[in-house]
Amino acid sequence: MYTPEGDKAREQVNSWIRASGVFDGVLDFDAVWRDPADPTSIRGDLHTGDYLHGNDAGYEALAKSIDLSLFD
Repeated sequence: MYTPEGDKAREQVNSWIRASGVFDGVLDFDAVWRDPADPTSIRGDLHTGDYLHGNDAGYEALAKSIDLSLFD
């Protein structure tokens, strides 16, 4: 289902969410899972093999990335 156009739209939306200032906080799951060697892909150790769905390690990484002080 990946297309370059869809990925461009995803990047634009994520950029706006990160920088707009309209949110009290942002949980940047894209940044947690992003493969530094290929920013359009999920890190190999964090997905189920389909480059789309997280595995246990992937969801653990998301959980650990949450700054719980956002909920104070």
